Amino acid sequence: MTIARHISVTGRVQGVFFRSWTREQADALEVTGWVRNCPDGRVDAHLEGEEAAVEQMIERMRRGPPSAKVEDIRLWDVAPCDFDSFEVRH
Repeated sequence: MTIARHISVTGRVQGVFFRSWTREQADALEVTGWVRNCPDGRVDAHLEGEEAAVEQMIERMRRGPPSAKVEDIRLWDVAPCDFDSFEVRH
């Protein structure tokens, strides 16, 4: 069953390759959706896929890449949009 979550990540998450790292992790887990930087310094993402894969992706994003410092994550259940891939949005 496909699920979707919107995630908002705060901390030192911009300028540390968080978006490209997120895309790599999503591709490895076969999670689709997108990730983008926000003007206020947070990173937002839309994650879709099998529940176990999405949950694994969220756990990975709680840690982030080595140069990031994740302070907080907020999650929302959202409707799937049937993305074909995972993209970095600008």
